[in-house]
Amino acid sequence: MDNLTSILQDKLSCLEDWFGKRKGSIVAFSGGIDSAFVLFLAGKIQGKSNAVGVISHSESLKAKDFEQAEEFCRQFDISLEVIKTREINDEQYNRNPQNRCFFCKQHLYRELQSVKEKYPLFDVLNGTNYDDLGDYRPGLQAAANYRVQSPLVDCNVTKEDIRLLARYFGLPNWNKPASPCLSSRIPYHQVITAEKLAQIERAEDILNTLGFKDVRVRHYGASARIEVPADELPRLHAISDTVAGQIKAVGFEQVWIDPEGLVSGKLNRTITNPLKTAP
Repeated sequence: MDNLTSILQDKLSCLEDWFGKRKGSIVAFSGGIDSAFVLFLAGKIQGKSNAVGVISHSESLKAKDFEQAEEFCRQFDISLEVIKTREINDEQYNRNPQNRCFFCKQHLYRELQSVKEKYPLFDVLNGTNYDDLGDYRPGLQAAANYRVQSPLVDCNVTKEDIRLLARYFGLPNWNKPASPCLSSRIPYHQVITAEKLAQIERAEDILNTLGFKDVRVRHYGASARIEVPADELPRLHAISDTVAGQIKAVGFEQVWIDPEGLVSGKLNRTITNPLKTAP
């Protein structure tokens, strides 16, 4: 991809102007492509000493994603600070209400304030993109509470735009599948525990090892429900006995393959008021 369309060039120019007007950035970094792109641009435009990535090494983040985030920062010579948020010990988060993400982000952004004390002139940023505004995102209220800024939203940058721009800049994770936090695999109002999160992570690692890169394992107590892209369902069914045996070994009694295939945010279908983002 040698050239950008005029629309993408305009959005990139907007981002360059956005970062260029500010002293520095503290980026809430999850390892995903959205926040990775924001962090990359901060370093590129504001300079290495004025861009800091901060990642939380919590139970809800896959170990693989944490390691890839560290490697990304090493590759692009970006400063990375690791914090430990303890949202899983918060009863409001732990009981897994529909606005669980609000409480998670409250913990994250509260911890980021301690980082901001070291860099008082830097803005705290996240990777929220323009498409996220049309989705159910309780964490947006937490961001507003802590005045966290979203350059991708301000410049109308969509998920597709991010991938195209990341590819243009040669970011290795430009096409990395979305990897929401592990807690998003547990149906609302079912308690979140470290044990459940570990089961989900091990089960998804098994599927990754078997060649399925974009997966979800939904945790229904004793049952695991597997989602892979619809066009990969035949291959999954062909080895279903092997898959079921390995996933049962991590603590599930039953293993089901979702016939609909992978749908990001599927558990949000139970939400009666999807536009509600406040706690």
